[in-house]
Amino acid sequence: MRVLLFTLGILVAIAALGTGAQAQNYPWCAIYGGGSAGGGRNCGFTTFEQCMATISGIGGTCQQNTTYQPGTQNQSSIPSSRKNWQQKW
Repeated sequence: MRVLLFTLGILVAIAALGTGAQAQNYPWCAIYGGGSAGGGRNCGFTTFEQCMATISGIGGTCQQNTTYQPGTQNQSSIPSSRKNWQQKW
């Protein structure tokens, strides 16, 4: 019985470790301005509008993710006016 439980535990551990984590790969980033407290960067947005909605009210910048690598889907080209946009206060 102990050998069976040990074997089952090993199989579960192997299955859990077998799936690797992947980094986010989205085309838009929000750069938050934190002043003297620092800021942050979130490259988890699929559309420019998502990024804009996130920074509205808190301030920041939306820009294209320079490390974005499109998958198998063809995406339309992003207008140059949207490549780096900053909310004006």
